Amino acid sequence: MANSKINPKKLLKTLLQLLVTSAALYLVLKKTDVAKLMDIIRNANPWYLLLSLLFFNISKLINAVRLNRFFKAIGIELSAIYSLKLYYLGMFYNLFLPGGVGGDGYKIYVLQKNHGLKMINIFHAVFWDRLSGIIALIFLSLILLQPSSFALQLPRLVPYSWVVLVAIYPLARLLNKLFYKQFIELFTITSVESLLIQITQLISAFFILKAISQNANVVDYLAIFLLSTIATIIPVTIGGAGAREITFFYLLGFVKLGTNAGIALSLIFFVISAISSLAGILTKINHEKSINDSAKVDAALPPPPALK
Repeated sequence: MANSKINPKKLLKTLLQLLVTSAALYLVLKKTDVAKLMDIIRNANPWYLLLSLLFFNISKLINAVRLNRFFKAIGIELSAIYSLKLYYLGMFYNLFLPGGVGGDGYKIYVLQKNHGLKMINIFHAVFWDRLSGIIALIFLSLILLQPSSFALQLPRLVPYSWVVLVAIYPLARLLNKLFYKQFIELFTITSVESLLIQITQLISAFFILKAISQNANVVDYLAIFLLSTIATIIPVTIGGAGAREITFFYLLGFVKLGTNAGIALSLIFFVISAISSLAGILTKINHEKSINDSAKVDAALPPPPALK
């Protein structure tokens, strides 16, 4: 039977995440015409939303492939299907178990237990996977900011942004070579995959904009979308909720654009993410059923560690 004792640190972390998420959403919604916002969401074109859902999950499929490359580089051989199942289960934990195990923590736990590698090696693979994603996010954000309203508002920063654009990947490769030599042969392919992940998520966001009939200033909304994704990386809210909305609210206000469409985009994207993450439940069930019949799967996924 699972240990029912409550871990005070994890409980406090969960409560803080709930507090920050609630405060951010309250601050945004208090200054928003909620009735108009709900009307925008209610009238969204469902066919475009389905396309958004499709491209979001394409991005996650590529993400699972990229992460599996890093695992193979440290000696963990996982089948593509098993890797994908584990990835979606991690998504589910990240979204629905705030302050608890966490998706990355659970993957590290499972792989360390079943493959006998040092935990620090698995951590390095997961960390560099995340870092390569952040580098791609910054790179694409700077590209979209060039033709956006932000470049007009902050012209003095444009030359600096070009310097970062030119330097970011050479610097990333140097960092890779100095500190993560075990992944240097993967640098090019995983960098391309990282860009594809963010591009497919941008396409997902674009279809949400189409669904809510937001056809003007699309570059501005997509640039802010990428910046808001960077904001959600810091685990201070539940599944990024609140952090993305507050980023849209203030940055759209800065360039003097209406905030309702941006907040609607943010909320719908969160719902799409949540719906996709629910596949994590089926991932666990399917894995348990298929383990005894498939010789290709490297290790059985154990029950999730009890939340203390």
